[in-house]
Amino acid sequence: MPEPTDIRVLMVASEGAPFSKTGGLADVIGSLPPALAGAGCQTAVVLPRYGSTALEGARRVFDPLWIWLNPFNGFPVSIWLVEDRGLSWYFVDHPPLYDRPGLYGIDGEDFPDNHIRFAVLSRAALGVFRHLFPADVIHCHDWQTGLLPVYLRTRFALDPTYMGARTLFTVHNLGYPGLFPRQALPEMGLDDSVFHPDGVEFFGKVSLIKGGLAYADALSTVSPTYAREIQTPEFGFGLDGLLRARASVLHGILNGADYSEWNPETDPHIPANYSAADLSGKERCKRELLAEFGLPAEAASAPLIGIVSRFTAQKGTGLIAQAAGRIVAMGFYMVALGAGQPEYEELFRSLAAEYPGRIAVRVAYDNPLAHRIEAGADLFLMPSRWEPCGLNQIYSLRYGTVPVVRATGGLDDTIKEGTGFKFREYTADAMLAALHAAREAFADRERWVAMACRGMLEDFSWRASAAAYAALYRRIAARS
Repeated sequence: MPEPTDIRVLMVASEGAPFSKTGGLADVIGSLPPALAGAGCQTAVVLPRYGSTALEGARRVFDPLWIWLNPFNGFPVSIWLVEDRGLSWYFVDHPPLYDRPGLYGIDGEDFPDNHIRFAVLSRAALGVFRHLFPADVIHCHDWQTGLLPVYLRTRFALDPTYMGARTLFTVHNLGYPGLFPRQALPEMGLDDSVFHPDGVEFFGKVSLIKGGLAYADALSTVSPTYAREIQTPEFGFGLDGLLRARASVLHGILNGADYSEWNPETDPHIPANYSAADLSGKERCKRELLAEFGLPAEAASAPLIGIVSRFTAQKGTGLIAQAAGRIVAMGFYMVALGAGQPEYEELFRSLAAEYPGRIAVRVAYDNPLAHRIEAGADLFLMPSRWEPCGLNQIYSLRYGTVPVVRATGGLDDTIKEGTGFKFREYTADAMLAALHAAREAFADRERWVAMACRGMLEDFSWRASAAAYAALYRRIAARS
């Protein structure tokens, strides 16, 4: 039985599945709010309406909502409402800002006015709060919403509409700080009173993520280990001192998986469904995946590595490039899907050209193909330099695809001995040692099947995480 609804939460983010997506943030925003309903939270979500956002059944509920960042910069936005899965999804519509060929940029370059685009999002979310959905807690996600707590503590500090509102700011990836020049402050409707080491100033620039970290009532990140790691110089990106100072209000809550979408027993994107009780369908998925990537049929008896990732330095792309020849020499085949920084996309293309018939690559965002890789691969490789949570290793467990991961952040929290293989040093040799152990386990069919089945029985659904967020919301709201 769900708990009685006793707290209202307004969630604000820059993307959310199925409406808009570039990465794991969208999966969280698409899955966490529905799960919160079962934990006693009445939740609404505010997102931008991008040009690619299809809003079936949407209705305009406020028009115009004027956003004045300063006396010379006003933006008339429309607010659209979609009621989906028992939730209210509010969309901030202003085509000059959001109707573009990318969410944050194009061809690897950020839009130069991103500070204005997401300042307007934060201010529009406060408008939704004022006119449409007053809440106990405003839950902000990543640098794109880092200005919202700043506005509440400065420009709207004495506005009675927001007197009881509390903010939670969640870091999904500290490696993206939202940096802009100091001159951007007045364009965002702020002045130099917030430009200091305890405010938004970061080595002479403005950091939007620092705004959220410094001004929100409470902080969270997406795994317990990452919450500890970001308080160290190695993982803190220069913000570890601030995070240590705010450690008493910093919480690590592991992301969950949406098993209604990621489940090999029901997945419509894979050639054959299967379960821990009957893995025969997985064998067919592997054969058809090899054919789809143009790899030889005889690879069906060899260990197949799957990769679904953003192609960036964070994801360990450099380690894979360093070790590719030795991975092939060990008898592995590899299929990779992803997109990201142009130089890393080209790196993966070069690996496929250098090792034809052994390594195959698709540079794209292709959700159905991601499902087929999860189902058809034997191992899933995630050698991340850092990983706040990670979702693909969780999906891999459910698909009986044994993860090989670097022991960092959420990868360390979700993979254990008996369900996968971990290495700690960020080196090609350490990764290869883990792959060697995986290859030995693969050679013992009984041991391999037992490991795959243990992983399939792990439960990382949103229920426990939603309950933890609900408890945190109540503690935040109760503070005077």
